[in-house]
Amino acid sequence: MLTIALSKGRLAEQAIELLEKAGYDCTAAKEKSRKLILEDPNTGLRFILAKPADVPTYVEYGAADLGVVGKDTLLEEGRQLYEVLDLGFGRCKMCVAGPKELKDGKLDKIPNKRVGTKYPNITRAYFEGVKKESVEIIKLNGSVELAPLIGLSEVIVDIVESGRTLFENGLDVIETVADISARVVVNRVSMNMKSDEIRPMIEKLREQVAIMNDKKEES
Repeated sequence: MLTIALSKGRLAEQAIELLEKAGYDCTAAKEKSRKLILEDPNTGLRFILAKPADVPTYVEYGAADLGVVGKDTLLEEGRQLYEVLDLGFGRCKMCVAGPKELKDGKLDKIPNKRVGTKYPNITRAYFEGVKKESVEIIKLNGSVELAPLIGLSEVIVDIVESGRTLFENGLDVIETVADISARVVVNRVSMNMKSDEIRPMIEKLREQVAIMNDKKEES
């Protein structure tokens, strides 16, 4: 039996829809209940419904063979697993955002910057690894847009979809850190031990992603 860890919510729904298009019976996963483990012995599939941040952990430690999770979570968690496929949905960007007057290189001129974020590991990797500068990272759990508005930080690092929340609070995207979308990840041992099941699933999903992309280009 293959165990698949899914992020609760819209990402899980889209993953299940894609699996069904690929020819897999996911009836068990759509069961309306409070169960966190849904399985069907007849199809050989077991689904674990978890918080996004926990999906890479379940996959790394072998509690799940595969998982579907956002690239943002993978970057933040830094788990040892195989990232095998970009599913293309859940697209957004991880960005540095702040007051508009910090655009066009003006941010780089501020020494000893403070950065508010829910993603301290991504933030540290970007500023220290890419921009080669040390910053003070302030870990926040919600409404990070508040930080530059009340002087807690100069900028924030957060996920941006439409940018509407930033705009309504007088902020703007200053730099793009990474492109984000849903990814398929696989446990390293499972990739070898269950390759006869996992590899065909990955290829079928890859075919469906290609079809989906073709339809987007046509439209």
